[in-house]
This record gives sequence, structure tokens and C-alpha cells, in this order.
Amino acid sequence: MAYEFNPLHRRVYNKLWVARSQGLECGPQAISPSHYPMFSKPVTNLKGMGLGSRVLRNEQDYREHCHPGDFWMRRLAGEHVSTDWALVNGEPRWCRHTLGITGALGTFDFWIVQARRRPGLEKYCGDWIRRNLRDYTGMLNIETIGGQIIEVHLRFADQWPDLYGCHWVDATVRLYRDKVWLFSETTRTDGYSVVLFGPHGKRYPYPCAAKLAAYRATSGVSSVQITFFADRPLTAHAMPPGGFRLAVINCSNVDVGLRIRATMARAFGL
Repeated sequence: MAYEFNPLHRRVYNKLWVARSQGLECGPQAISPSHYPMFSKPVTNLKGMGLGSRVLRNEQDYREHCHPGDFWMRRLAGEHVSTDWALVNGEPRWCRHTLGITGALGTFDFWIVQARRRPGLEKYCGDWIRRNLRDYTGMLNIETIGGQIIEVHLRFADQWPDLYGCHWVDATVRLYRDKVWLFSETTRTDGYSVVLFGPHGKRYPYPCAAKLAAYRATSGVSSVQITFFADRPLTAHAMPPGGFRLAVINCSNVDVGLRIRATMARAFGL
């Protein structure tokens, strides 16, 4: 939907362009790398199109696993951070960083919605935004590894806005309606978004209303999201190779989130 609504800025969904815009070593699938390792992934990633991503360790990997529609780029290392931005005419007005704690095969164990600022990252991404999105007003999500941009989305991360503070959603609606950013943020506290995965290829029962209400009523829990539809085919859900995402628990205390996740896992028969 963000791609459809923003025809003037949709080039950000071209990840080869994103890499080139930063001067990163990269190239299309038809041109082989001069050295390894490199990282290969689809040029465009919309709704699960990034499942072919992988490290290319040598020329044989390149020939076998870098397919038409893919590109390669320098393999990045470091922290994987997701940052939501509020922009007015391409000028950053607010941002919030979330650090991903990785799990197996493309999954995340949980995210830390951080209270602290990241001045170096904010300057790097802010300069890139000013160069490339001068007339864009709205929310923006940027994913970085080691301080360099790997993904850009013309939206915010919809998994944890309840951890951004009171009236944040109101401010976002106002941004699109009135083209201004007005958000009073007196204090910030760390938040946590804990994810429950199950094995692929298995049908899971949807939790009953009473159990969901009990999970959500737990002190320190901000929200519990069930991330699949019981009446849809398994293939209708875009999921990472490492697991089928069943639930997300947003909370102010990671131990509470992990405890709720363990209880839900047992209820799902895991």
C-alpha cells in the first residue's frame, strides 16, 4: 500500500538503488562480484519477497544462488537497527530506534525499543533523507546494519507503536492530515517486542478470547498481537524461513514478555 500511495518516492523500494545511493559496493545479478563474501537478496522486497537472501562465499555460491531479480552487495556486520522517522518536507522531526536481537534463520528473538538516542546513526540517516526525500511528508522506516542502510519503507514499523508513548498515533494521523508533526515526548523508557515462532507447515489453533484477555491484562504488557489468520492457507502468510510467526508481545519488562511467550508456546502445543 505504501508503494502504491507514493509513486514519487517508490524508488526507495529498489534496494540496489539504496546501496548505490550510499556508495556501497554492489551490482545486479548479471554482473559477478570481483571478490567474496558478498550478500545476495532480491532488488525489491514487498511482502515476503526477501526470502532468497543469503551470503555468497565464493563464485559457486554466486552462480547457484544469485538469481534473476537479485543483486549483490558488500556484506555488512554490526547491530541491526530499525528506526522510525517522522518527516515534514524531507526534514526529520522525530525518530526512535529499535535494536533487533536475532534468532535463527532470518528470525528475531525480540526487539528493544530504545529510549536512548544514536547521534551518529541519526546524522548518517538524516543526511541521506535530506538528499533523497526532500519533498516527502509522512512516516519512514529505515533498517540499518552496522550504521549503513539496507532497507527503506514509506511507512512506520507497525509492530510496536504502542511502545512509543501516549498520543503518538494521534500525532501520526495529524502528520498525514495537516502536514505537521506535533508530539509531546517528555520522557522515554525502553520497551520490548517479544516474538513467538512455531515450526512451518503446521496448523495452529487461534487462542480463545479469554486467554488473550488474560495475557493482555498482565502487568507490564502493552499489547499481545496474534500474527496469523486461522482461516487462511499457511502460504498466505509471509514468514521468514526460520519459523511461522504466531504472536508478538509488547511490554515494558522483557522478563514479563518472555514469561508470557513461554505460556503461549505451551498453549500452542510447542
